Amino acid sequence: MKKKLALIGCGYLSQTVAMALKDGNFPEYELVAVLGRNSLRTKKFADYFNCKPCTDIKAFMDSEPEFVVEAASANSVVDYSEIILEGGSHLIVLSTAAFADVALYQRAIKIAAKKNTKIYIAGGATGGFNLLQTAALMSTTPIDVTITSKKSPGFVARTPFYKDGLMDITEPERVFTGTAKKIIDIFPYVFNVVYATSLASAGPEATKFNIDATPNFTGDDYRIEVKGDNVALDLTIKSDDYAIAAWSVVSILKNAVSPVVFM
Repeated sequence: MKKKLALIGCGYLSQTVAMALKDGNFPEYELVAVLGRNSLRTKKFADYFNCKPCTDIKAFMDSEPEFVVEAASANSVVDYSEIILEGGSHLIVLSTAAFADVALYQRAIKIAAKKNTKIYIAGGATGGFNLLQTAALMSTTPIDVTITSKKSPGFVARTPFYKDGLMDITEPERVFTGTAKKIIDIFPYVFNVVYATSLASAGPEATKFNIDATPNFTGDDYRIEVKGDNVALDLTIKSDDYAIAAWSVVSILKNAVSPVVFM
């Protein structure tokens, strides 16, 4: 019998996951419902992918999904994560920055333990979480973790870190240095992959984070450097398309039902 899958969000990432299912990439599942805030857009999505359109969480959970994928916003995690876990569904989260609310995170963990459900933190545009956890366990002292992200000057212009002349740079220029916790405090709900990576490694307060404004840059580029006792990692993840986040969800779904799990 196929596992029941439901999606939160009708945007590009949810569409990518749903299309991957439709194309046969993980046939162990069936899509039963989608939850969206816009009723017309939600119905259009549901009609195309042959599932139930929902605009409220009760109707959504009435579909009894075994796995719920959040591909919408941090607000959705805040509003629905506890309800989903309490309802007996596993939850795959892309908007991990919502868990910067430590009280919410701890409540979600407590509910998941009680209900024997799991919270899956998707790698998104970074990943390698198994290696990060391995390094943290292997090292006899706390690991040192630094994440450096390349961003276009146009992206930086939409942040508090913009300064005059940045659109005219010809070489990379560092515009932010801090921690995973600091970037979420300054710019909430945006750097989800940075917060997720910090949870999998040194923790939000100890994980260093840099942003380099880079001319003529598109896509995502994250370098994760880890140093510990008898272990060192240097991971660079590049992607021209943020659909990589959706494909990281597909990987989780495949591993969740596979007799062979690649970690």
